[in-house]
Amino acid sequence: MKTVVLITGCSKGGIGFALCEAFASKGCVVYATARRLESLEGFSQPNIHRLTLDVTDEQSVKTVVKTIIDQEGQIDVLVNNAGLGNTSPLIDVEMDEIMRIFDTNVFATIRTAKAVIPHMAARKRGTIVNVGSVAGHIPVPWSGVYSATKAALHSLTDTLYMECKPFRIHVVLLAPGAVRSNMIANQAPRVRLPPDSLYGDYFDAVLRRLTMGQANDPLPADVFARTTVDAVLRAGGPPRYMRLGKTSRLYWVYEWLPRGWVLDWFWKWVGEGSRKASRKMK
Repeated sequence: MKTVVLITGCSKGGIGFALCEAFASKGCVVYATARRLESLEGFSQPNIHRLTLDVTDEQSVKTVVKTIIDQEGQIDVLVNNAGLGNTSPLIDVEMDEIMRIFDTNVFATIRTAKAVIPHMAARKRGTIVNVGSVAGHIPVPWSGVYSATKAALHSLTDTLYMECKPFRIHVVLLAPGAVRSNMIANQAPRVRLPPDSLYGDYFDAVLRRLTMGQANDPLPADVFARTTVDAVLRAGGPPRYMRLGKTSRLYWVYEWLPRGWVLDWFWKWVGEGSRKASRKMK
């Protein structure tokens, strides 16, 4: 029996790309999607098919879902991986940019759920994997918008987990820690502060925050992907929650500590501490 997988946000160099390869290696029929078809070059397996998908466009989502169902007769696994990052002081982010990030990271998962869940419910089977982040549990300085989108996604995922039970649809929240990807390289050129920013003295700290996730040997994307796929496809059904990647266990510890202490500690480390460290390096 074939397993058909739809994955969003599969540009080369990211974890979506690695997930496509990992699912395909298990014999799944994989549909890799991204806004630009040329960003999907380089897959090594013939059972990976490429489609253009803009997750912020409802008609684009409906068209892709219908195309896959028409061609394969089913969608067994949906992985909502598409996402945008942001590293900046919260009050320095333009409102249009905040809306764009929420649209991609949060509202898009509702669009795909609306398109796919009725199909899965009719078959009384299916799995939805929403890719959140440990940053959705505890925010850090300079990542407020991104953390907020992931916190919202976590809440929506928990709701879907409950509301999909009558239809035997599994809903999984995947919360990566530090995983090697190209997201940081794509963000770096866009990191800048407005001339009148209150945080001008913290620019180096903002840049250090951006690169922290890729420092100190993060989990390779292919290892992350294989572990995820093994869990999603296991015979007894997938887990409700998965936390993978470097620092992910540390975040689990942080959640048990007093919240105020943790926030103060993150400010000293990532905010004021990074600022002082940057000054010493000059």
